[in-house]
Amino acid sequence: MTVSEQPQAQYLKDYTAPNFSIEHTELTFDLQPLNTKVTALLTLKRTTHENSALVLDGIDLQLIELEVDNTPYSNYKVEGEHLIINDLPHACQLKMVTKISPQTNTSLEGLYLSGGAYCTQCEAQGFRKITYFMDRPDVLSTYDVTIIADKSFKQLLSNGNEIDSGETQDGRHFAKWQDPFKKPSYLFALVAGDFDVLKDTYTTKSGREIELALFVDKGNLSKTPHAINSLKKAMQWDEERFDLEYDLDIYMIVAVDFFNMGAMENKGLNVFNSKCVLANQETATDKDYHTIESIVGHEYFHNWTGNRVTCRDWFQLSLKEGLTVFRDQEFSSDLGSRALNRIDAVKVMRTHQFSEDAGPMAHPIRPEKVIEMNNFYTVTVYDKGAEVIRMMHTLLGEVNFQKGMQLYFERHDGQAVTCDDFVAAMSDASAIDLSQFKRWYNQSGTPRLKAIQHYDQEKQLFTLTVEQSAPLNQPDNSNLHIPFAIELLNEKGESTALTYQGEQQDHVLNVTEQTQTFTFDSIESRPVAVLLEDFSAPCILNQQNSEHDLLHIMRFARSDFSRWDAQQQLFIKAVKEAMDAPEQAKLSDNVITALRVLVEAQSGDLALIAELIKLPSFDTFAAEFEIIQVDEIITITTRFEQQIATQLASEFLSCYNSLVDDGSINANAVAIRALKGMCLHYLAKTQNDEVSSIISNAADSSNMTNVLAALSAVVKASHPLSGSLLNHFDSQWRHDVLVMDKWFALQAMHADADAIDNIKALYEHPSFDFSNPNRVRALVGSFSHFNTSQFHREDGKGYELLGDLLIKLNAINPQNASRMLTPFMSWKRFDETRAKAMKAQLQRLANLDGLSADLYEKVEKALN
Repeated sequence: MTVSEQPQAQYLKDYTAPNFSIEHTELTFDLQPLNTKVTALLTLKRTTHENSALVLDGIDLQLIELEVDNTPYSNYKVEGEHLIINDLPHACQLKMVTKISPQTNTSLEGLYLSGGAYCTQCEAQGFRKITYFMDRPDVLSTYDVTIIADKSFKQLLSNGNEIDSGETQDGRHFAKWQDPFKKPSYLFALVAGDFDVLKDTYTTKSGREIELALFVDKGNLSKTPHAINSLKKAMQWDEERFDLEYDLDIYMIVAVDFFNMGAMENKGLNVFNSKCVLANQETATDKDYHTIESIVGHEYFHNWTGNRVTCRDWFQLSLKEGLTVFRDQEFSSDLGSRALNRIDAVKVMRTHQFSEDAGPMAHPIRPEKVIEMNNFYTVTVYDKGAEVIRMMHTLLGEVNFQKGMQLYFERHDGQAVTCDDFVAAMSDASAIDLSQFKRWYNQSGTPRLKAIQHYDQEKQLFTLTVEQSAPLNQPDNSNLHIPFAIELLNEKGESTALTYQGEQQDHVLNVTEQTQTFTFDSIESRPVAVLLEDFSAPCILNQQNSEHDLLHIMRFARSDFSRWDAQQQLFIKAVKEAMDAPEQAKLSDNVITALRVLVEAQSGDLALIAELIKLPSFDTFAAEFEIIQVDEIITITTRFEQQIATQLASEFLSCYNSLVDDGSINANAVAIRALKGMCLHYLAKTQNDEVSSIISNAADSSNMTNVLAALSAVVKASHPLSGSLLNHFDSQWRHDVLVMDKWFALQAMHADADAIDNIKALYEHPSFDFSNPNRVRALVGSFSHFNTSQFHREDGKGYELLGDLLIKLNAINPQNASRMLTPFMSWKRFDETRAKAMKAQLQRLANLDGLSADLYEKVEKALN
């Protein structure tokens, strides 16, 4: 690739407003697999005084006809991915007819035909694969859409409300849709297919009846009730918590199997990956049920935070995504366990996001520079963006935060705006200065905090000094405004009041300087400090906690999250201490006793207990080391797990046998299954006849959570039953591709030496399909992210497997390839042998003819 051929970067600082507005868009689709005709009629108005050209975006389009005000027009040219039209009047109607080929569009962007249905995906820049358009989020337009297709495609769907339908003269049929709300092109949607439909209604708090419709592939209707119920819960929650009501007459969700993302919030017509919709007890796990509820909520909440108010440019992506992730996290927390939802969110932050922050793709939640926008749908923009919103909520409080949301909508409904606009609304509504806090939007990297504690027994004073420092890879970062929450526990485990000189102190400390000291008096004995309670800021905290203090926090902290966090620190501390002699690694008797107490208790939040007895992931341990010590971490954690399994075998067996769930999806039953699953995880490592019988029974359950718990346990323990149980699962579920994704993910976890040959053989399995992102992510994605010992083999064969796949996907689906590349991005953090092998795969990609922009950006940054 020559320098002139390299994809070019775009910069936030270069933003300019569009020189035309598109007041109205009228689209007509004549759907044909290889030859779809798209007629676009755009009502244009010039927004500037100079006579500049109209530049429209387009990719893989065949322009057939172009007219201005009903007259053929020739003063245009096509240059690369742009249609440039000169000398247009101040206001006019532009008509364009283009042809596209949905059947050969394997990128799953724009309009594509897959799985027997036409479908669109336009975010971020897919609309330009449908017709020439100003494909940018700050160009808002109303839409009328007519879809013409063969009658075999029974449902013809688009955004808004259906206003007409009927037959055409040539024996086909049509439907016409009208969306009265202005929207950017990325929110456009079209689906045509023959689906089963679940219909329902929801009555808003103002008394409007909304029609709900969920479209799924034939035969899947029994798997839809949970999704539709989740939608109704989300609609009610948004009314109660945020006073936001749905605006159209119908809300539709379509589930398709070929989809790059989890789901898409297109106005009134959400398109979902089928795995994020379909569920029943026989085919879906409790985790699937939770994920469906969360994602259905997320896309619905976008109706206001993303659709009614959208982002001015793609650099502002976190404006809608960070805010909406925060909203869906709050939705899940209000409906379920706040502690478990917080634990899940922080796991993502401390592993994937912190790693991204420390690597070559580090970027602020509002990036300054981008080559391929699809590469910035990241954990930083989404999950760190949500943490920034959560910190704002912490600083303002619920009442002021809601005032800020109300002012935000009052000011900006129907507009495309910036992150600055959102912060201004929050600041103005609360009268709280957020000027320093805004640095979170502009600075990349994970801040580091050091906490120094001092207790003066004579004066009964406890002093906490907090030092903040810039990330190692961002040394010039300025001091941030960090909400630092604390709790002080006395020797009895009671929470101590925070006072100084007779005044009550807030438990959230405002850390704004490089070094700050906070003093609390009337502390009768040395307290145990719970610091950064509930992960009140996305920072790396350095504190010297003894095993005694961590066990004290684990027992008594008021925050369940902080109890879990102390447990994580206990295991991390033990791993670090064992590094000098991995083969003799052993957990202390105190830790084993604490785990025994948890297992024997069988009371309280059982799902939380399941988390408390689980070792942290490899990624969690790896985050603690500048150079990741792969072999040592695997050796030590394997020994720890075997020790726990052996020393607590009778307790795990007793716990498993005593727990009985009713098979429902209520919180108690889900918690019971979670704890039983962890018991099986450890029991499988003991490999006795009684345990084998228990595992076989669980694998034969009619509840998929129990089945997967059993299969996961035997695969991870290399149990003799794993082969027969996996073969039985294959024969039982080969007809259901989504269930087979679970099987592929389990196959990817084999830690045997022939693991890679096994994966290559599975490429030939009848259920596997390289063009389907779900299949590829289930098999190779699971292998590269979770099968640590085999992916990170010293001989580099694990890396070669992923490299071969990326080369193949580059030609099929570059967006999916880019997301699969992530494990290579941190290659410099590994030992010399592994780093060299990963770099070789990156170099293979860099030398590839026809390397996509999606991969080019990441590969170039990783190597340089």
